[in-house]
Amino acid sequence: MASTIRLELVTPERFLLSEDVDEIIIPAYEGELGVLPEHTHYLSIVNVGVLRYRKGNEWQKIAMSGGVVEIVPDKVVLLADTAEHAEEINLERARFAQERAEAEMKQALSLEDERYMRAEAALSRAIARISAKH
Repeated sequence: MASTIRLELVTPERFLLSEDVDEIIIPAYEGELGVLPEHTHYLSIVNVGVLRYRKGNEWQKIAMSGGVVEIVPDKVVLLADTAEHAEEINLERARFAQERAEAEMKQALSLEDERYMRAEAALSRAIARISAKH
């Protein structure tokens, strides 16, 4: 049995990560998905959230804003809409984006209003970025 699994993360702008890791927690569509080496074949939509992965005893975090993931026994390939390592995140800017999105949601006419839906998506991204930083 393999002791590590290859994690590859790609966005339209860059190849963000390619590392052998011990464990991965993915913000999948139906909830968090834990992945260990020799995981069964799986394909899923990825939600806005925080990807966490462990190498040894150290955990790393990456804020993601959606995408798809393919899992095979020796590799996880994430194709993300956007992704940022925790150390790349400007916390002040993320908090400002959260406040702006909350204000937009309050000004929207209804929950079905396109303005509300865009603000809600922006709020989810801001919260993911703040969570990855902490």
